[in-house]
Amino acid sequence: MNSAVRRPPRMSRAVTLVLAVACGLTVANLYYSQPLLDLVAVTFGVSQGAATAVVTLTQAGYALGLLFVLPLGDLVENRTLASRTLVGTALALLLTAVSPVFGLFLAASVLVGITSVVAQVLVPLAANLAPPEERGAVVGRVMSGLLIGILLARSVSSLVADLLGWRAIYFLSAAVMVALGLALLKMLPKSPPTHTASYGSLLASLGELVRHEPALRRRALCQATLFGAFTAFWTAIAYELIGEHGFSQREIALFALVGAGGALAAPIAGRIADRGNGRLASGAALLLAGLTFVLSLTGHASVLLLGLAAVLLDFAVQFHQVLSQHEIYALRADARARINTVYMTTVFVGGAVSSAVTGLLHHAYAWTGACVFGLVLCAIGLSLWANGLRSTRGTAG
Repeated sequence: MNSAVRRPPRMSRAVTLVLAVACGLTVANLYYSQPLLDLVAVTFGVSQGAATAVVTLTQAGYALGLLFVLPLGDLVENRTLASRTLVGTALALLLTAVSPVFGLFLAASVLVGITSVVAQVLVPLAANLAPPEERGAVVGRVMSGLLIGILLARSVSSLVADLLGWRAIYFLSAAVMVALGLALLKMLPKSPPTHTASYGSLLASLGELVRHEPALRRRALCQATLFGAFTAFWTAIAYELIGEHGFSQREIALFALVGAGGALAAPIAGRIADRGNGRLASGAALLLAGLTFVLSLTGHASVLLLGLAAVLLDFAVQFHQVLSQHEIYALRADARARINTVYMTTVFVGGAVSSAVTGLLHHAYAWTGACVFGLVLCAIGLSLWANGLRSTRGTAG
Protein backbone atom coordinates (compact mmCIF):
# COMPACT_ATOMS: atom_id res chain seq x y z
CA MET A 1 0.00 0.00 0.00
CA ASN A 2 2.70 2.44 1.01
CA SER A 3 4.68 1.83 -2.17
CA ALA A 4 1.60 2.66 -4.23
CA VAL A 5 1.20 5.94 -2.37
CA ARG A 6 4.86 6.89 -2.82
CA ARG A 7 5.16 5.96 -6.49
CA PRO A 8 3.98 9.20 -8.17
CA PRO A 9 6.44 11.55 -6.38
CA ARG A 10 9.22 9.02 -6.89
CA MET A 11 8.90 9.31 -10.66
CA SER A 12 9.13 13.09 -10.73
CA ARG A 13 10.68 14.96 -13.63
CA ALA A 14 13.85 15.42 -11.57
CA VAL A 15 14.21 11.68 -10.95
CA THR A 16 13.57 10.89 -14.61
CA LEU A 17 16.22 13.44 -15.60
CA VAL A 18 18.75 12.01 -13.16
CA LEU A 19 18.17 8.50 -14.49
CA ALA A 20 18.53 9.67 -18.10
CA VAL A 21 21.73 11.61 -17.42
CA ALA A 22 23.19 8.76 -15.37
CA CYS A 23 22.50 6.24 -18.12
CA GLY A 24 24.06 8.48 -20.73
CA LEU A 25 27.22 9.27 -18.76
CA THR A 26 27.75 5.65 -17.75
CA VAL A 27 27.18 3.98 -21.10
CA ALA A 28 29.41 6.57 -22.80
CA ASN A 29 32.41 4.75 -21.33
CA LEU A 30 31.81 1.91 -23.80
CA TYR A 31 32.20 4.19 -26.82
CA TYR A 32 34.99 6.63 -26.02
CA SER A 33 37.53 4.38 -27.72
CA GLN A 34 35.79 4.01 -31.09
CA PRO A 35 37.00 7.27 -32.73
CA LEU A 36 40.41 6.95 -31.03
CA LEU A 37 41.47 3.60 -32.49
CA ASP A 38 43.91 5.15 -34.95
CA LEU A 39 45.59 7.13 -32.15
CA VAL A 40 45.66 4.08 -29.86
CA ALA A 41 47.27 2.00 -32.62
CA VAL A 42 50.02 4.60 -33.10
CA THR A 43 50.65 5.03 -29.36
CA PHE A 44 51.08 1.32 -28.67
CA GLY A 45 52.63 0.44 -32.03
CA VAL A 46 49.92 -2.04 -33.07
CA SER A 47 47.91 -2.50 -36.26
CA GLN A 48 44.46 -1.03 -36.81
CA GLY A 49 43.01 -4.54 -36.65
CA ALA A 50 44.64 -5.11 -33.26
CA ALA A 51 43.38 -1.73 -32.00
CA THR A 52 39.83 -2.79 -32.85
CA ALA A 53 40.18 -5.37 -30.07
CA VAL A 54 39.66 -2.48 -27.62
CA VAL A 55 36.05 -2.15 -28.78
CA THR A 56 35.53 -5.91 -28.78
CA LEU A 57 36.90 -6.44 -25.27
CA THR A 58 35.08 -3.45 -23.80
CA GLN A 59 31.77 -4.80 -25.09
CA ALA A 60 32.67 -8.33 -24.01
CA GLY A 61 33.33 -6.95 -20.52
CA TYR A 62 29.98 -5.23 -20.59
CA ALA A 63 28.33 -8.53 -21.50
CA LEU A 64 30.05 -10.17 -18.51
CA GLY A 65 28.83 -7.37 -16.26
CA LEU A 66 25.31 -7.79 -17.57
CA LEU A 67 25.44 -11.52 -16.92
CA PHE A 68 26.99 -11.49 -13.45
CA VAL A 69 26.36 -8.01 -11.99
CA LEU A 70 22.96 -7.02 -13.35
CA PRO A 71 21.01 -9.89 -11.67
CA LEU A 72 21.98 -8.29 -8.36
CA GLY A 73 19.37 -5.67 -9.18
CA ASP A 74 16.73 -8.17 -8.00
CA LEU A 75 18.71 -8.90 -4.83
CA VAL A 76 20.43 -5.66 -3.74
CA GLU A 77 18.96 -2.20 -3.19
CA ASN A 78 19.37 -0.53 -6.58
CA ARG A 79 20.66 2.87 -5.47
CA THR A 80 23.41 1.26 -3.41
CA LEU A 81 24.31 -1.18 -6.18
CA ALA A 82 24.59 1.61 -8.74
CA SER A 83 26.69 3.98 -6.64
CA ARG A 84 29.14 1.31 -5.48
CA THR A 85 29.58 -0.06 -8.98
CA LEU A 86 30.41 3.46 -10.18
CA VAL A 87 33.38 3.51 -7.82
CA GLY A 88 34.66 0.45 -9.63
CA THR A 89 34.09 2.19 -12.96
CA ALA A 90 36.16 5.18 -11.85
CA LEU A 91 39.06 2.93 -10.81
CA ALA A 92 38.92 0.99 -14.08
CA LEU A 93 38.98 4.22 -16.09
CA LEU A 94 42.01 5.46 -14.17
CA LEU A 95 43.83 2.20 -14.91
CA THR A 96 42.96 2.60 -18.59
CA ALA A 97 44.30 6.15 -18.60
CA VAL A 98 47.70 5.25 -17.14
CA SER A 99 48.28 1.91 -18.92
CA PRO A 100 51.85 1.89 -20.29
CA VAL A 101 51.43 -1.18 -22.51
CA PHE A 102 48.71 -2.38 -24.85
CA GLY A 103 48.02 -5.60 -22.92
CA LEU A 104 47.22 -3.72 -19.71
CA PHE A 105 45.13 -1.23 -21.67
CA LEU A 106 43.04 -4.11 -23.06
CA ALA A 107 42.61 -5.67 -19.61
CA ALA A 108 41.53 -2.32 -18.16
CA SER A 109 39.06 -1.91 -21.04
CA VAL A 110 37.41 -5.18 -20.00
CA LEU A 111 37.02 -3.82 -16.47
CA VAL A 112 35.52 -0.58 -17.81
CA GLY A 113 32.96 -2.66 -19.67
CA ILE A 114 32.08 -4.83 -16.68
CA THR A 115 31.51 -1.91 -14.32
CA SER A 116 29.65 0.31 -16.82
CA VAL A 117 26.64 -1.98 -16.39
CA VAL A 118 25.14 0.66 -14.08
CA ALA A 119 23.15 2.03 -17.02
CA GLN A 120 21.22 -1.23 -17.22
CA VAL A 121 20.59 -1.27 -13.48
CA LEU A 122 18.85 2.09 -13.83
CA VAL A 123 16.62 1.35 -16.85
CA PRO A 124 14.62 -1.40 -15.07
CA LEU A 125 14.49 0.87 -12.02
CA ALA A 126 12.77 3.50 -14.17
CA ALA A 127 10.27 0.86 -15.34
CA ASN A 128 9.61 -0.16 -11.74
CA LEU A 129 8.98 3.39 -10.58
CA ALA A 130 6.78 4.42 -13.51
CA PRO A 131 2.98 3.90 -13.52
CA PRO A 132 2.10 1.07 -15.95
CA GLU A 133 0.21 3.36 -18.32
CA GLU A 134 3.28 5.63 -18.65
CA ARG A 135 6.01 2.99 -18.59
CA GLY A 136 6.80 3.20 -22.30
CA ALA A 137 7.08 6.98 -22.23
CA VAL A 138 9.26 6.99 -19.10
CA VAL A 139 11.58 4.28 -20.39
CA GLY A 140 11.74 6.19 -23.67
CA ARG A 141 12.88 9.36 -21.91
CA VAL A 142 15.53 7.49 -19.92
CA MET A 143 16.68 5.69 -23.05
CA SER A 144 16.96 9.06 -24.81
CA GLY A 145 19.61 9.96 -22.27
CA LEU A 146 21.34 6.65 -22.83
CA LEU A 147 21.42 7.10 -26.61
CA ILE A 148 22.64 10.68 -26.34
CA GLY A 149 25.45 9.37 -24.15
CA ILE A 150 26.37 6.79 -26.79
CA LEU A 151 26.35 9.31 -29.59
CA LEU A 152 28.03 12.22 -27.82
CA ALA A 153 30.71 9.92 -26.39
CA ARG A 154 32.42 9.74 -29.77
CA SER A 155 32.31 13.49 -30.30
CA VAL A 156 33.50 14.30 -26.79
CA SER A 157 36.36 11.79 -26.89
CA SER A 158 37.50 13.09 -30.30
CA LEU A 159 37.45 16.71 -29.14
CA VAL A 160 39.23 15.93 -25.87
CA ALA A 161 41.84 13.90 -27.76
CA ASP A 162 42.40 16.79 -30.15
CA LEU A 163 42.93 19.22 -27.26
CA LEU A 164 44.53 17.13 -24.51
CA GLY A 165 45.51 13.78 -25.99
CA TRP A 166 43.49 10.57 -26.16
CA ARG A 167 44.19 9.47 -22.56
CA ALA A 168 42.56 12.58 -21.10
CA ILE A 169 38.99 11.36 -21.71
CA TYR A 170 39.54 8.45 -19.34
CA PHE A 171 40.79 10.73 -16.55
CA LEU A 172 37.83 13.06 -17.05
CA SER A 173 35.29 10.25 -17.10
CA ALA A 174 36.71 8.78 -13.88
CA ALA A 175 35.99 12.07 -12.11
CA VAL A 176 32.50 12.19 -13.61
CA MET A 177 31.74 8.66 -12.35
CA VAL A 178 32.59 9.64 -8.76
CA ALA A 179 30.36 12.72 -8.98
CA LEU A 180 27.59 10.67 -10.54
CA GLY A 181 27.72 8.09 -7.74
CA LEU A 182 27.22 10.85 -5.17
CA ALA A 183 24.34 12.32 -7.17
CA LEU A 184 22.54 8.97 -7.36
CA LEU A 185 22.82 8.50 -3.60
CA LYS A 186 21.27 11.91 -3.03
CA MET A 187 18.55 11.97 -5.70
CA LEU A 188 17.26 8.45 -6.19
CA PRO A 189 14.64 6.87 -3.94
CA LYS A 190 15.47 3.64 -2.20
CA SER A 191 14.26 0.59 -4.10
CA PRO A 192 14.36 -2.39 -1.69
CA PRO A 193 14.77 -5.78 -3.39
CA THR A 194 11.78 -8.10 -3.47
CA HIS A 195 13.81 -11.32 -3.49
CA THR A 196 15.53 -13.17 -0.68
CA ALA A 197 16.88 -15.95 -2.90
CA SER A 198 20.60 -16.56 -3.17
CA TYR A 199 22.74 -15.07 -5.91
CA GLY A 200 23.33 -18.55 -7.32
CA SER A 201 19.63 -19.27 -7.62
CA LEU A 202 19.09 -15.94 -9.37
CA LEU A 203 21.72 -16.85 -11.95
CA ALA A 204 20.17 -20.29 -12.39
CA SER A 205 16.77 -18.70 -12.99
CA LEU A 206 18.11 -16.93 -16.08
CA GLY A 207 17.90 -20.19 -17.98
CA GLU A 208 14.29 -20.61 -16.90
CA LEU A 209 13.43 -17.18 -18.25
CA VAL A 210 15.03 -18.02 -21.59
CA ARG A 211 13.12 -21.29 -21.84
CA HIS A 212 9.71 -19.99 -20.81
CA GLU A 213 9.61 -16.52 -22.40
CA PRO A 214 9.66 -16.73 -26.21
CA ALA A 215 9.06 -12.98 -26.53
CA LEU A 216 12.25 -12.39 -24.55
CA ARG A 217 14.23 -14.71 -26.85
CA ARG A 218 12.88 -13.07 -29.98
CA ARG A 219 13.42 -9.50 -28.80
CA ALA A 220 16.94 -10.23 -27.55
CA LEU A 221 18.07 -11.90 -30.78
CA CYS A 222 16.55 -9.21 -33.00
CA GLN A 223 18.18 -6.42 -31.04
CA ALA A 224 21.49 -8.31 -31.01
CA THR A 225 21.58 -8.34 -34.80
CA LEU A 226 20.58 -4.69 -34.96
CA PHE A 227 23.16 -3.64 -32.37
CA GLY A 228 25.76 -5.73 -34.20
CA ALA A 229 25.01 -3.73 -37.35
CA PHE A 230 25.23 -0.50 -35.36
CA THR A 231 28.61 -1.57 -33.97
CA ALA A 232 29.89 -2.50 -37.43
CA PHE A 233 29.08 0.98 -38.74
CA TRP A 234 30.62 2.93 -35.87
CA THR A 235 33.68 0.69 -35.59
CA ALA A 236 34.61 1.19 -39.24
CA ILE A 237 33.44 4.75 -39.86
CA ALA A 238 36.46 6.45 -38.25
CA TYR A 239 38.81 4.53 -40.55
CA GLU A 240 36.66 5.46 -43.55
CA LEU A 241 36.54 9.15 -42.64
CA ILE A 242 40.28 9.35 -41.98
CA GLY A 243 41.44 7.21 -44.88
CA GLU A 244 39.02 8.24 -47.63
CA HIS A 245 37.96 11.75 -46.62
CA GLY A 246 41.04 13.00 -44.75
CA PHE A 247 39.18 13.82 -41.53
CA SER A 248 40.96 15.04 -38.41
CA GLN A 249 39.88 14.02 -34.90
CA ARG A 250 37.95 17.28 -34.57
CA GLU A 251 36.09 16.63 -37.82
CA ILE A 252 35.28 13.09 -36.70
CA ALA A 253 33.84 14.60 -33.53
CA LEU A 254 31.57 16.84 -35.57
CA PHE A 255 30.49 13.93 -37.73
CA ALA A 256 29.57 11.86 -34.69
CA LEU A 257 27.36 14.69 -33.48
CA VAL A 258 24.96 14.23 -36.39
CA GLY A 259 23.94 10.85 -35.04
CA ALA A 260 22.54 12.53 -31.93
CA GLY A 261 19.39 13.17 -33.94
CA GLY A 262 18.59 9.50 -33.42
CA ALA A 263 17.79 10.27 -29.78
CA LEU A 264 14.42 11.59 -30.97
CA ALA A 265 13.43 7.96 -31.59
CA ALA A 266 13.15 7.01 -27.93
CA PRO A 267 10.14 9.12 -26.82
CA ILE A 268 8.37 8.47 -30.13
CA ALA A 269 8.87 4.72 -29.74
CA GLY A 270 7.69 4.89 -26.13
CA ARG A 271 4.41 6.49 -27.12
CA ILE A 272 3.89 3.98 -29.94
CA ALA A 273 4.55 1.11 -27.53
CA ASP A 274 2.07 2.49 -24.99
CA ARG A 275 -0.57 2.46 -27.75
CA GLY A 276 0.06 -1.23 -28.50
CA ASN A 277 1.65 -0.84 -31.94
CA GLY A 278 5.13 -2.05 -31.05
CA ARG A 279 5.36 -5.22 -33.13
CA LEU A 280 4.73 -3.70 -36.55
CA ALA A 281 6.88 -0.67 -35.69
CA SER A 282 9.73 -3.04 -34.82
CA GLY A 283 9.73 -4.45 -38.34
CA ALA A 284 9.85 -0.93 -39.77
CA ALA A 285 12.89 -0.15 -37.60
CA LEU A 286 14.74 -3.26 -38.80
CA LEU A 287 13.95 -2.44 -42.43
CA LEU A 288 15.13 1.16 -41.99
CA ALA A 289 18.42 -0.06 -40.51
CA GLY A 290 19.02 -2.30 -43.51
CA LEU A 291 18.36 0.57 -45.92
CA THR A 292 20.95 2.72 -44.14
CA PHE A 293 23.65 0.22 -45.07
CA VAL A 294 22.56 0.31 -48.70
CA LEU A 295 22.91 4.09 -48.47
CA SER A 296 26.29 3.82 -46.73
CA LEU A 297 27.60 1.44 -49.38
CA THR A 298 26.39 3.32 -52.44
CA GLY A 299 26.94 6.83 -51.11
CA HIS A 300 30.25 6.40 -49.28
CA ALA A 301 31.93 9.04 -51.45
CA SER A 302 29.64 11.68 -49.92
CA VAL A 303 30.12 12.71 -46.30
CA LEU A 304 26.58 14.10 -46.31
CA LEU A 305 25.12 10.71 -47.26
CA LEU A 306 27.23 8.97 -44.64
CA GLY A 307 25.94 11.46 -42.07
CA LEU A 308 22.35 10.80 -43.13
CA ALA A 309 22.97 7.07 -42.83
CA ALA A 310 24.36 7.57 -39.32
CA VAL A 311 21.26 9.49 -38.19
CA LEU A 312 18.83 6.95 -39.65
CA LEU A 313 20.74 3.97 -38.28
CA ASP A 314 20.90 5.44 -34.78
CA PHE A 315 17.20 6.27 -34.99
CA ALA A 316 16.31 2.70 -36.02
CA VAL A 317 18.43 1.06 -33.32
CA GLN A 318 17.07 3.24 -30.53
CA PHE A 319 13.51 2.92 -31.80
CA HIS A 320 13.69 -0.87 -31.77
CA GLN A 321 15.40 -0.89 -28.37
CA VAL A 322 12.61 1.04 -26.64
CA LEU A 323 9.90 -1.08 -28.27
CA SER A 324 11.70 -4.24 -27.17
CA GLN A 325 12.19 -3.11 -23.58
CA HIS A 326 8.57 -2.07 -23.30
CA GLU A 327 7.50 -5.58 -24.28
CA ILE A 328 9.94 -7.55 -22.14
CA TYR A 329 9.43 -5.45 -19.00
CA ALA A 330 5.74 -6.32 -19.14
CA LEU A 331 6.46 -10.06 -19.04
CA ARG A 332 7.28 -10.41 -15.32
CA ALA A 333 7.34 -7.46 -12.96
CA ASP A 334 9.13 -9.53 -10.29
CA ALA A 335 12.09 -10.35 -12.55
CA ARG A 336 12.84 -7.19 -14.52
CA ALA A 337 16.53 -7.08 -13.61
CA ARG A 338 17.03 -10.70 -14.69
CA ILE A 339 14.95 -10.20 -17.84
CA ASN A 340 17.16 -7.23 -18.64
CA THR A 341 20.19 -9.43 -17.94
CA VAL A 342 19.15 -11.98 -20.55
CA TYR A 343 18.18 -9.30 -23.03
CA MET A 344 21.17 -6.98 -22.74
CA THR A 345 23.74 -9.78 -22.41
CA THR A 346 22.50 -11.20 -25.71
CA VAL A 347 22.60 -7.74 -27.29
CA PHE A 348 26.14 -6.96 -26.22
CA VAL A 349 27.47 -10.38 -27.09
CA GLY A 350 26.16 -9.57 -30.55
CA GLY A 351 27.96 -6.24 -30.45
CA ALA A 352 31.25 -7.77 -29.27
CA VAL A 353 31.19 -10.47 -31.94
CA SER A 354 30.28 -7.88 -34.55
CA SER A 355 33.18 -5.58 -33.66
CA ALA A 356 35.63 -8.50 -33.94
CA VAL A 357 34.24 -9.58 -37.31
CA THR A 358 34.14 -5.99 -38.52
CA GLY A 359 37.83 -5.58 -37.74
CA LEU A 360 38.67 -8.60 -39.88
CA LEU A 361 36.35 -7.63 -42.73
CA HIS A 362 37.51 -4.03 -42.78
CA HIS A 363 41.13 -5.16 -42.93
CA ALA A 364 40.34 -7.40 -45.92
CA TYR A 365 37.60 -5.49 -47.75
CA ALA A 366 37.63 -1.98 -46.25
CA TRP A 367 34.33 -0.06 -45.95
CA THR A 368 32.52 -2.37 -48.37
CA GLY A 369 33.10 -5.36 -46.09
CA ALA A 370 31.73 -3.54 -43.04
CA CYS A 371 28.62 -2.35 -44.90
CA VAL A 372 27.79 -5.74 -46.40
CA PHE A 373 28.20 -7.31 -42.97
CA GLY A 374 25.86 -4.74 -41.42
CA LEU A 375 23.29 -5.35 -44.15
CA VAL A 376 23.41 -9.12 -43.57
CA LEU A 377 22.86 -8.62 -39.84
CA CYS A 378 19.82 -6.42 -40.49
CA ALA A 379 18.42 -9.05 -42.86
CA ILE A 380 18.81 -11.72 -40.18
CA GLY A 381 17.03 -9.51 -37.66
CA LEU A 382 14.19 -8.83 -40.07
CA SER A 383 13.82 -12.57 -40.67
CA LEU A 384 13.64 -13.25 -36.93
CA TRP A 385 10.99 -10.54 -36.56
CA ALA A 386 8.91 -11.95 -39.44
CA ASN A 387 9.04 -15.48 -38.01
CA GLY A 388 8.01 -14.18 -34.59
CA LEU A 389 5.12 -12.23 -36.11
CA ARG A 390 3.86 -15.32 -37.97
CA SER A 391 4.07 -17.53 -34.89
CA THR A 392 2.25 -14.94 -32.79
CA ARG A 393 -0.56 -14.64 -35.32
CA GLY A 394 -0.74 -18.42 -35.57
CA THR A 395 -1.12 -18.73 -31.81
CA ALA A 396 -3.76 -16.02 -31.74
CA GLY A 397 -5.66 -17.78 -34.48
